[in-house]
Amino acid sequence: MPATTLPVTFTDDPKAPEIFVSGVSGFFAPLPNVVMTFESARVDHSTTPGPVTRQVVLRLVMSVPAAQNLALELHNFLTAQGLDPTQAAKGSATAQ
Repeated sequence: MPATTLPVTFTDDPKAPEIFVSGVSGFFAPLPNVVMTFESARVDHSTTPGPVTRQVVLRLVMSVPAAQNLALELHNFLTAQGLDPTQAAKGSATAQ
C-alpha cells in the first residue's frame, strides 16, 4: 500500500505561554536533538543598587531538522525586516 500524506491543521492557542528572554546562554546537541538554553536578566531589589544576575528561564529542545528550519526561517525573517542577522557577529548588535 502506498504511503499517504495526511493533512496537518494549524491550531492557534491564545493561552500558549509567552516567555521573554534577554539572551541565549548556550547550545547542546545530544543527537538527534538540539538543546537551547535561554536567560533573562533579573535584579535583586532587596539592596540598592540591586545586583543583576542572569537566570535561566527556558530550555528548548528541538529535533535537528526543526532547529535547522528555525535558524533558516529566523534569518529570512530578520533579513526581510531590514535587520542584518550577521550584526552580532560583527560586534555591532544593540540591546533594545
